[in-house]
Amino acid sequence: MRMLKQSGLAISVAAGLFACAAAMAQGVAPATGTAPNAPKPSAASGDVDSGFKLIVEPRAMALLKAVSDKLSAAQSMSFTAMVGYEYPSKLGPPIVYTMQYDVTMQRPDKLRILTPGDGPPSEFYYNGKEMVAYSPVENLAAVAPAPPTIEGALKAAYETASIFYPFTDLLVSDPYKAMTNGVVLAFYIGPSSVFGGVKTDMMAWANDDVFLQIWVGAEDKLPRRIRAVYKNDPLRLRHEMEITNWKLGADTSADAFSSAKAQAAPRMPFKSPVPPPKGAKPLTVQDSAKPVAPPPGATPAKTN
Repeated sequence: MRMLKQSGLAISVAAGLFACAAAMAQGVAPATGTAPNAPKPSAASGDVDSGFKLIVEPRAMALLKAVSDKLSAAQSMSFTAMVGYEYPSKLGPPIVYTMQYDVTMQRPDKLRILTPGDGPPSEFYYNGKEMVAYSPVENLAAVAPAPPTIEGALKAAYETASIFYPFTDLLVSDPYKAMTNGVVLAFYIGPSSVFGGVKTDMMAWANDDVFLQIWVGAEDKLPRRIRAVYKNDPLRLRHEMEITNWKLGADTSADAFSSAKAQAAPRMPFKSPVPPPKGAKPLTVQDSAKPVAPPPGATPAKTN
């Protein structure tokens, strides 16, 4: 899930790791987005041809469709995303850094993302008219006009300040479009009951950049864990996102999407203090997306 091209849920996960906090003057973690430049063979194939035939299994695609239906039907949602990414160390073994995101959204035009760390905390607010990126430690805020939808605001935040979050695909109006674009491999792995006490279904997904393993709640069809490895990363660094505390359809007060401290803080420019990764592009907000068609016979998932 990285900001290289419109490639679905796979690209988003690393995208947020790479640039989400740029506007807040946080250190950008170069281990997560684009790996050191290298030829980009297919993410689904090995370095040696094993004779494995790439398949896009209907059962796996139906699982993604169920996730999309559940999320797109929710008029409001909140969750906690715990994102871990490996960073090369001089000792050899990689070091793991972690970011926590507490997310609250209300369609079509309300979003709050609180990021307590690792690193300096940051806050992002969007209320349908403006977006605010706030750094509590420095007590500085960047404020800019914003489009009237969450998708538009996320696109504007990236284009103006390189702000991007690893769960963006889960917030857009059509997650299936984002999660299936560019797919070359998708198959069902099997059930699991060891993650957070929730029974899940595991699947694998790949495009030409990344290989993912995804855990989806067997009953609620909510994504619970996503693990990514990038083909053009010679170190095969691992990126993981665990999503907990799901609440769909809960009432949210309007003042949750603003901050008095942020509004009163001194202003800084709403732009990235550091350049985005080379070749980085926003993911789900591109117009050239060509999503995979819904699996035959797929029906919308039940919502709470």
